[in-house]
Amino acid sequence: MSQAPTILWFRHDLRLSDHEALSAAVARGGPVIPVFIWSPDEEGGWSSGGASRWWLHQSLARLEKALQKLGVKLVIRQGSCVETLKSFVSESGADAVFWSRRYEPAIIARDRGIKEQLTAQGLLVKSYNSALLHEPWTIENKSGKPFQVFTPYWKNCLTHEAPAEPLPAPKQLPSFSKSLKSLPLAALELQPAINWTGGMSSAWNPGEDGAQSSLRRFCEAAFSSYSEGRNRPDQSGTSRLSPHLHFGEISP
Repeated sequence: MSQAPTILWFRHDLRLSDHEALSAAVARGGPVIPVFIWSPDEEGGWSSGGASRWWLHQSLARLEKALQKLGVKLVIRQGSCVETLKSFVSESGADAVFWSRRYEPAIIARDRGIKEQLTAQGLLVKSYNSALLHEPWTIENKSGKPFQVFTPYWKNCLTHEAPAEPLPAPKQLPSFSKSLKSLPLAALELQPAINWTGGMSSAWNPGEDGAQSSLRRFCEAAFSSYSEGRNRPDQSGTSRLSPHLHFGEISP
């Protein structure tokens, strides 16, 4: 009997390399169904602004192309995450849902509820670390509480094991044979109605390839002088990786 599909729910992890949830989905052996659900009403009062939405559109477009090269389609929908995931399960016969963890309090509460509901239906539901070297509950002071001062926190981090080697991006993904209804990316209306994004377009390159390019530039041109260059706004003395890290286009 062939392995049932695994739903891979993309969120702030818009990349293919060093993606633990993706690697785990592939390891199961069945089809992988990558999905993205646009649900701004579930962001707990912290919905994305215009610049962030513009970046998300570019990053999703690049992820779509990268997945197409691997033989699968990114399925895009809008609405309640839990109801949409249930629909995916019903339509595809998937028996597992994997995703990368987020850490905002509202999202933690939502995801916990989603996991409980899907698990109650008999699904295998797993979440993975995609965004942090150390998750919040792994770094504590002697009282078992979070650090509130950076230097002791950093010293504690250095006592832990070094990060594992990055996982390679898959060279191919097992595709799902049936067609699933998907919105075109433009239907999410992430792009501004009036185009004011020319400056961002010329200064930034969203997506996994753009993140890797920024990392290479930093290592080759700015890393050795970072201690001073970071204080010089007239120079490119920093990594410029913050938005790439936020959207998970590169892993820490």
